Amino acid sequence: MERIIECVPNFSEGRNSQIINALVEAVRSGAKKADGSGTGVKVLNVDPGEATNRTVITFAGNPEAVVEAAYSAVAKAAELIDMRHHHGAHPRSGATDVLPLIPIAGVTLEECAEMARKLAERIANEQGIPCYCYEAAAYKPERKNLAVCRAGEYEALPQKMADAERRPDFGPEEYNSTVARSGAINVGARDFLIAVNFNLNTTSTRRANAIAFDVREKGRPMREGNTLTGRVVKDAEGNPVMIPGTLKGCKAIGWYIDEYGIAQVSMNITDINVTPLHKAFEGVCRAAQARGLRVTGTEIVGLVPKRSLIEAGKYFLEKQQRSTGISEDEIIKIAVKSMGLDDLKPFNPKEKVIEYLLEDEEDKAVRERLTRMSCRDFATETASESPAPGGGSISAYMGALAAALGTMVANLSSHKRGWDDRWKEFSDWAERGQALMGNLLALVDEDTAAFNLIMQALSMPKGSPQEKADRAEALEKATLYATRVPLRTMKETLKAFPLLRAMATEGNPNSVSDAGVGALAARSAVLGAQLNVMINASSLKDRTVADELCREAEGIAAEAIELEREIIEIVKGKIA
Repeated sequence: MERIIECVPNFSEGRNSQIINALVEAVRSGAKKADGSGTGVKVLNVDPGEATNRTVITFAGNPEAVVEAAYSAVAKAAELIDMRHHHGAHPRSGATDVLPLIPIAGVTLEECAEMARKLAERIANEQGIPCYCYEAAAYKPERKNLAVCRAGEYEALPQKMADAERRPDFGPEEYNSTVARSGAINVGARDFLIAVNFNLNTTSTRRANAIAFDVREKGRPMREGNTLTGRVVKDAEGNPVMIPGTLKGCKAIGWYIDEYGIAQVSMNITDINVTPLHKAFEGVCRAAQARGLRVTGTEIVGLVPKRSLIEAGKYFLEKQQRSTGISEDEIIKIAVKSMGLDDLKPFNPKEKVIEYLLEDEEDKAVRERLTRMSCRDFATETASESPAPGGGSISAYMGALAAALGTMVANLSSHKRGWDDRWKEFSDWAERGQALMGNLLALVDEDTAAFNLIMQALSMPKGSPQEKADRAEALEKATLYATRVPLRTMKETLKAFPLLRAMATEGNPNSVSDAGVGALAARSAVLGAQLNVMINASSLKDRTVADELCREAEGIAAEAIELEREIIEIVKGKIA
């Protein structure tokens, strides 16, 4: 598995575009190899804020490259940003304020924590900048909380560095001219965090703060008489007794943003498994309504994982008793509109969703060459002199259309007048159909890719005995792969029959013929893919494997023929 981490440093500069561009270039160039070739890092998002005077840069890549890019950006920030002249609405303690490493794929949180500690030590040793380690990288339990590390902000650094208990984990022990300019950095490791602001129909920071205290996990201090003006209740150790907020894993404050002319509840969702984005939105909406206010929209700062928008879209569709078995793009559109993500400015998922930004569009275009075509272009390409796409890709596409027809009937049934109490039943079927359709569409291009591997093997040199042996081995592997792909198409398409049968039996009767056409398409897809299994298996040297694959395909084909016959009988009976 590819190893990927993300880094989301926050720099104390959001107004000077030259400095911001220099920081971005430092990220891009910092991880370059000695020969100046590829960085191994991709800058995913640059989000400057004028009112906060703060820029969030998000980048990702292999761990080693990301760490190098992070160090380069820290050095550049120390060179260009003088904290003695910094002012902004957001809490901060240094030119580079926070520097978190986040596991994305193939890397654990513990590994990120160890990388963060080593990075903090290097920054302190080589740049002379004090560093606090927070969250998973914290050396002290209390420093898991970023607010503890940043307490007092930049202005409190002279006192903190003079106090052995509050001194940074790495760096100089005395406040000096370097520290005065750079401030301190909070270096950490954490799971994915969503930074989000909820827009309010008020200009009152006090009201926004009250809502923030209502919802944030920390809550607010308890007061005598449970009034706003009563004395704070303290425990035996003299600490304030807190009334917990309603949202776990959330930190929040209220502020006023001149740029928009409104107050916001600014929130960090630190555990999206406990409190997903849509639950945080609903929680803030309830708290606002209780205080006579309304949430007018939501502003995501930086990036968001795709699953957060998918979960939100499905949540709001379910509240509407609408089918969730629709396309990914449609689900995300529902999430955007439901939470008002486009309230202050347009929200483009391609620029805000981390998975979309990590995709290499050129590689994706090659990988999905056929499924990106129009229907006309696909047919024209099939009719050309090129041997691909051939019967295998066409079979996979017929299977995808079979699943699509079943999904369509499920969605129409879910929204049928008078069937409101059955929406979930059909929604579940539609979700299964969407997933199946996606798998079969992927097989359209994979079948052509398998054929291309055979052609590559055939083009290998065969001048020497070793070259002949290598060529024969590569050809056998490619042929086996090309045999297994249409077999997968058969297995996936077979899963469409339960969906089509259910829609023929229970679905909207006005669409029963569509279920029938789906069954016909599914049968053709299975039998077409079987022919591709047979012809490719005939070229395999390992006859034991070839015969086993053909027997499996024969069994699937026989089952598909019988299932199609049963569904067509049901369809004709309904029509009659």
